[in-house]
Amino acid sequence: MIRAYTIASGKGGTGKTTVTANLGTALAQHGRETCIVDTDVGMANLGLVLGLAETPITLHEVLAGTASIQDAMYVGPYGLKVVPSGLSLQGFQNANPERLRDVMCDLTDRCDFLLLDAPAGIGTDGVIPLTVADEVLLVVNPEISSIVDALKIKILTETVGGTIGGAILNRAILEETDMNRRKIEKTLGVSIIDTVPEDANVRRAAAAKTPVVVRSPGSESSKAFRRIAATLAGIPVLEEPHKVQEGFVERFARALFRREP
Repeated sequence: MIRAYTIASGKGGTGKTTVTANLGTALAQHGRETCIVDTDVGMANLGLVLGLAETPITLHEVLAGTASIQDAMYVGPYGLKVVPSGLSLQGFQNANPERLRDVMCDLTDRCDFLLLDAPAGIGTDGVIPLTVADEVLLVVNPEISSIVDALKIKILTETVGGTIGGAILNRAILEETDMNRRKIEKTLGVSIIDTVPEDANVRRAAAAKTPVVVRSPGSESSKAFRRIAATLAGIPVLEEPHKVQEGFVERFARALFRREP
């Protein structure tokens, strides 16, 4: 049975699209038939980060009723299916977000996992993706504005009848991860599935229009994405989270008093 997740955030710039692209690719690496869809019909980015900017048919045409979902589906890394949204204002104006429910029905027999990259914020076009998926996963950064906006999305999701499946802490500084994680879980009232650390490899991969799990598979961010994908797929998690680095004061004290780590 297909499992559908909406990847959402309260504000732009949290790395939501990057999370969607890499989680989808990681699920495909795990051997799961996966499709990712850019439901941000106004400010599409998913196709751009995967090198699919020049696609003749996109979700715009599907939502306008002039093309089928199969026509707008392209193949990414490891057989990942990608449905990008268009970049033109005319396409945006012609698209009817209400058709997204029909798109979901068309995809039910085409993949094991469906990831919807939702628009940021609480606009009308962002509500439907919150209601059509099995669960909504919040992408949050360890900063107050991101946490507060994610809380708004959580409340909105629950108000419209959606279900929050957890949160992904993205772009975290490893030395502060444990403290931030506890505070964010308490504030949002949801569990953090895993933490994706701040990693220059993610920016390099984005510049190369390639998922970091493909370009830099040994990086800490790639390991995190594969752990999250394994968790979603219900398969054993083989990679352990990166341990918090020992601070200077702790190293100095241990050396001074000859304490064992």
